[in-house]
Formats: sequence, C-alpha cells, structure tokens
Amino acid sequence: MGKKTIKNIRINSEVHREIADIIRADIKDPRIKPMTIVTGAEVTNDLKYCKVYISVLGNEDEARETIEGLKSAAGFIRSLLASKLNLRNTPELRFVPDNSLEYGMKISRLIDEVVNKDMEVSDNTDTSTNAADINILEDETEIGRDEDKTEE
Repeated sequence: MGKKTIKNIRINSEVHREIADIIRADIKDPRIKPMTIVTGAEVTNDLKYCKVYISVLGNEDEARETIEGLKSAAGFIRSLLASKLNLRNTPELRFVPDNSLEYGMKISRLIDEVVNKDMEVSDNTDTSTNAADINILEDETEIGRDEDKTEE
C-alpha cells in the first residue's frame, strides 16, 4: 500500500472511530448483531478505498449475516461518514471479517485451563509431600519415644 504517514494514521483512526459510532448508533438493520466491533480501518493514501475490519462475537452464521448487512448498508454508512469527516474524498468501504478477538479469547481460555491444571497438580503434589513429611515426623517421634523407654 505504500508508506504510512502521520496523516494516513490519523485518518485511519478517525474513520475507525466514526464508523464504529455509525454502526452502534445509526444502523437499524436486524442482521447486524449488537456485539459487532470495528477492530480497525485502513484507508488508502488516495482516500479512494477503506478496508473496515469487523469482529462479531457469536457464531459464524451471525458474523456472516452481520458482514452482509454492513455491505448492504455501505452506501448509507459512507454518506454519514462524509457528513461527519471533512475529507477530500470519502472512501469506498469494504468490510472484512476479523477473527482476532475470538482467537485471543480462545488462547486466553486455553492458558487459563493450563494454569488451573498446573495449580491442581501442584496442590496434589504439595499434599502428598506434606503427608510424607507428616509420616517422617511421626516416625521420628516414635523413635524418640523408643529411646526414652530404653533410658528408663
């Protein structure tokens, strides 16, 4: 795409913020699920096109329906975007599914499971070690009692 300039980065963040607000507040399409998140926006240097990355928390069918709903509302979103931003050209919007949030949640859940299993294993090891320590202490105590009996 070319080098990222400060201006391009600023435009990307403004477009990202405005599209997120438009989807949240102005779109009434029932295909667009309430847990729709705009994870990013990349506007080309010539301001002709914009890839909008969308993440939908839910199953694949809900994500597909949401992307279809957004594609059908792209003209409406673009007109609202033009009225909110002062750009030379209002970019043509292309909605792209982004599964990074779901992937991150899955990885986090797997890490939690591993940590919990590790804690269970260490707890079981600690209790068996403690039981062994107790047996050793009991044996030493009995040995000490035996020595006391022999001295008498």
